[in-house]
Amino acid sequence: MSTTRTTGSAAVKREGWGSLRKLPSGRWQARYPAPDGETYTARSEDDKPLTFLTKTDARIWLAGVHTAIARHEWEPPSTLAARRKAEAAAEKARTIGFSEYAGRWITMVRTEPKKNGKQRALGTVRSYKGKIDGYLVPEFGDLPIREIDAEHIRALTLRLDSIPSPLNPKSKFNGVTRPVVTVLMMILRQAARDGVISAVPAVTLPRQETVIKDADADLDDDVATPAQVEALYDATPQQWAIMVLLAAWCQLRRAECLGLQRRDIDWLDDGSAILHVRRQLSANTGDYSSELKSEAGRRSLAVPRLMLDRLRAHLGDHVAAEAKAPLVPTNLRGSVPLSNTRWGYVWMDSRDAVSGLPPRFRFHDLRHAGLTIFAQEGATLAELMRRGGHSDIRVVLRYQHATLARDRELADRMSDRIEARLRSVSSDGDESQLDGDAHLSVKESIRPREVLP
Repeated sequence: MSTTRTTGSAAVKREGWGSLRKLPSGRWQARYPAPDGETYTARSEDDKPLTFLTKTDARIWLAGVHTAIARHEWEPPSTLAARRKAEAAAEKARTIGFSEYAGRWITMVRTEPKKNGKQRALGTVRSYKGKIDGYLVPEFGDLPIREIDAEHIRALTLRLDSIPSPLNPKSKFNGVTRPVVTVLMMILRQAARDGVISAVPAVTLPRQETVIKDADADLDDDVATPAQVEALYDATPQQWAIMVLLAAWCQLRRAECLGLQRRDIDWLDDGSAILHVRRQLSANTGDYSSELKSEAGRRSLAVPRLMLDRLRAHLGDHVAAEAKAPLVPTNLRGSVPLSNTRWGYVWMDSRDAVSGLPPRFRFHDLRHAGLTIFAQEGATLAELMRRGGHSDIRVVLRYQHATLARDRELADRMSDRIEARLRSVSSDGDESQLDGDAHLSVKESIRPREVLP
């Protein structure tokens, strides 16, 4: 049963529960008392005003609300709309395609700082984006990211492994697979943190294998001899030849060489010099960057005596007088550093002019040559790490074979000396010919000791 009450120009029809009102437009509006003590006007699921074409439609809707209240299922319209909106957003997130999510991820890594509070280098972000655009988007496209499982990743790995190496066509590895899969796993880990996927697929990253060496190559195959370093220096145009010595004898990386300025060389009173590595030249932007490969890259090094005269001559002949003048300028005494790309062409010409170099010899291999000789002179692993600007001891362990070779050489020389003395004692029968500081004769020293009870 309902009653009618006139309010202004609209007639309000009181129902058994709630009320209906015919609007000037001819549509019907419903109102109802809620459990929270408020009176609400009908609203849609997205919390917008809701009216009805007929009185019957309004009554049916009002009855539905009454039932929801009776079942304790009613929510305020604004709360209901917010919950529905959140559920829709969550569902969309669960079905988001890889391409769209990867784009969001790139934006995030470009703008948000790392755990240490520093922004990622522009070159790093570009590297990530290159792998996404070049390999991952063509592979997954708009496939929902929650559907990327271990099988999809294994299939990707097999396809990447089949790409020939541009550096060494004979190599079983191409240097592509691990970096690309690493970026994919970074994206999936973020998706798990965002709740887009429940967990990261259980996939082991493929091992990082060298593509420069063949499988049967020896550790020393990429180590140039001092004579070859000299030949490379002579084959390089004089205004840039110092690059060869900086890489070989100061063990600098290419970007570190190109990032040097006149102020980075300190000349001491005794004629020696200290070289400070404070920045590098970005291959992506062509600008100086104070963010080195690692914190260990920021270091000061003694310049070896064998290159002091050449370094001094280079500064006088090719470098401008200003403190910030690049040590390796594009033009004579110029203010613009030589670019990574330009040096690449210069290096290839110099390398091709020198015979006898290891196959596919890289400019970076000059650094290996210098660190190997440094190790042979007895440098500890800590000293090698500091000299080379390494932060990971596993990288430096590759030079341990040089120290072991030196240790083997010394052990053999010791053996020769002892055997010669033993032969001398055996022929003369006189142990006094041995150096006299030892309290035991050689025969006594090598006799098994008695085991005390």
